[in-house]
Amino acid sequence: MKKRMLPLMFAAISSMSGAVLAQAALTPGAAVERALRLHPEIRAAGHELAAQDGALTQAGALPNPELELLREGKDGPNRSSTVQLSIPLELGGKRSARVHAARRGQEVAALELDAIRARIRAETLAAFHELVAARERSRLAGELAALARQATGAAGKRVVAGKASPVEETRARVAEAGFRIDALQADRELERARIRLAALAGGDPQRIEVIDLGALEPPGLVPLPTLLARLEQAPGLRRARAQLGQREALVEVERARRIPDVNVVLGTKREDERRQAVVGLSVPLPLFNRNQGGLLESLRRSDKARDEVQAEDVRLRAELSDAHARLAAALRETDLIRTDILPGAESAYRATSRGFELGKFSFLEVLDAQRTLFQSKNQYLLAIAESHRASAEIERIIGGATPQVDQGQHQEQE
Repeated sequence: MKKRMLPLMFAAISSMSGAVLAQAALTPGAAVERALRLHPEIRAAGHELAAQDGALTQAGALPNPELELLREGKDGPNRSSTVQLSIPLELGGKRSARVHAARRGQEVAALELDAIRARIRAETLAAFHELVAARERSRLAGELAALARQATGAAGKRVVAGKASPVEETRARVAEAGFRIDALQADRELERARIRLAALAGGDPQRIEVIDLGALEPPGLVPLPTLLARLEQAPGLRRARAQLGQREALVEVERARRIPDVNVVLGTKREDERRQAVVGLSVPLPLFNRNQGGLLESLRRSDKARDEVQAEDVRLRAELSDAHARLAAALRETDLIRTDILPGAESAYRATSRGFELGKFSFLEVLDAQRTLFQSKNQYLLAIAESHRASAEIERIIGGATPQVDQGQHQEQE
């Protein structure tokens, strides 16, 4: 019985392992979800947002009263003891100004978290599509290198048989070395793409896998005016405006500090078995320090934040226009390669292969046609990856997924 159960157990374990491996292959959504859940920058920004809760609580705290005990004289009729409580009263709206500034700080931290999440999401999507394209380029380069090895072997056999000169074998070996270098470079780019995605989504770069998307398609192109209209809600611009609001709130805090606080003193004094009530009022005289420097500093920092809002708006508009131009150029390149270059390269490769079978072409000519086809496909994959990078950059700037359009309309929308 045990001998019959062991194969079943191993089969079950193998099927479970296969299921785990299948789950390890990431989809774009799964990669983004992992990145948003595991990336340390997002966790750090979350801790900062949580810390602002403590800052808000502290801003609303009332000042502590002070208890004083005074004793005058030694034993005898001249001895007296005084117990008094000093209660500070904040005037000029200091507490409400602090609370308002703390709430503004909390808003800044929340928008900073949104901006980081948008950036990590965009970088993860770009890294995902780069890995898909790099994997395809590595596969094509490996196939071409294998064909080059076959060409070298065939050339060597022709030389031994006396049907070709040694020059042909030398040319085949040189071509094979070039194809092997291309394969090594493609493998290196694949490894770098794995490392980039693993750094964002977490996991071992050697084991991270992405699903096969089939035919790689470029993203759609949204008209630039539509994207510029959404720029008002961009995380970077909203964060800059929130920082301006926080600076303006800090101006009110510094302005409130110009008004002195009042200390109310309540107590009792005991002297020669007699008790007397003690009531007092303490008011600082703002003769020298009226918080002029603190108010001036906060005003200038508010002016700085106002200029930073304008600078952020100009910077984001320039980055958005640049990313849109890159996406449009990449889409035009993919269209050109797909409609003009790839069909011609594939036709030339088929014709050369057919001619080789009929003895009209050498294997090196077939290999050269195959390399031209590989370079065309590689250029197409690079253009696809660039289009997804530009699209991800647009999503990072505007803070969300761009509205998709029909692929056949993007040239018309330009």
